[in-house]
Amino acid sequence: MLRFTLRQLEYFVAVGEAGSIALAAEKVNVSSPSISAAINQLESEFGLPLFVRQHAHGLSLTLAGRQMLTQAKLVLRDAEQLVDLAGNISGSVRGPLAVGCLLTFAQIMVPALRAGFERLYPEVRIRQFELNQAEIYSRLRRAEIDVALTYDLDLPADLNFQTIATLPPYAILNTGHPLAERSVVTIQDLLPYPMVLLDLPFSSDYFLSFFNTIGAKPNIGERTRDMAVMRSLVANGFGYSIANVRPIDDLSPDGKRLHFVPLAGEVRSMQLGLLTAPDAENVNVIRTFIAHCKAEYAAGHLPGINVARTDVSVSDGPAQGGTQ
Repeated sequence: MLRFTLRQLEYFVAVGEAGSIALAAEKVNVSSPSISAAINQLESEFGLPLFVRQHAHGLSLTLAGRQMLTQAKLVLRDAEQLVDLAGNISGSVRGPLAVGCLLTFAQIMVPALRAGFERLYPEVRIRQFELNQAEIYSRLRRAEIDVALTYDLDLPADLNFQTIATLPPYAILNTGHPLAERSVVTIQDLLPYPMVLLDLPFSSDYFLSFFNTIGAKPNIGERTRDMAVMRSLVANGFGYSIANVRPIDDLSPDGKRLHFVPLAGEVRSMQLGLLTAPDAENVNVIRTFIAHCKAEYAAGHLPGINVARTDVSVSDGPAQGGTQ
């Protein structure tokens, strides 16, 4: 008869990944003594030491502990699949859901989408992950996330993408910029000015492709991997930048006004959508979340997307790579 629980295995995995009981307690939101008791119970049941206690350096997995950690993760995954199966059979929407989102717009969209979905389906337990595009691909393939909100460029053939919205690019300018009051700007217009490049995996390729199209190179004055930092650099006069999703207001994080001016010419719009593994929609909770996202967009409830846009000439030519 089994003398341990799935909850104890969850605590064991949390400690194994964090290397600390205190950090694991924060991750799973329980007390440190509860986690210590669970680890002691597992070690007693298995008859094996799972960790080496190092007072100054936390806990390290023993050889047996590393092997047990791998198996414990499989057991927990199989248990989650049982919940998924029960939901599919009964038609109910329940169980765990791991949602990834491209980190450049996760703060704008994911909390509201998650809150609305959990209100409708209180038996769903959502975990969210803010990731770059390369991490999204990797985690979907390893089944560490179930679905991801991201863009359509450079998509691998082994993953499925469903479009929600088409997002043309904007130039982001500070109030004092000579182009700030234009109704539209072109890449040629931007060339003389310094650029603040959002330098994330795939992102830079996408933005630089606009310049490659006209055989030019931008004057890159600053690089950052953080969307908020990029907006503040622009607002403080370090250069212009380019983005596809707008914040709710036209202020930088430090409170200065920004101008979002549509880009005209040979610039490719991006498709925002949901990326999944091939068979993901066979799972009821994933299928329902995808439908929820589409319904929220149709109702005008996705911040940063449902913004009035000026009509500009944009190209739907071949993808040049990357995401923002």
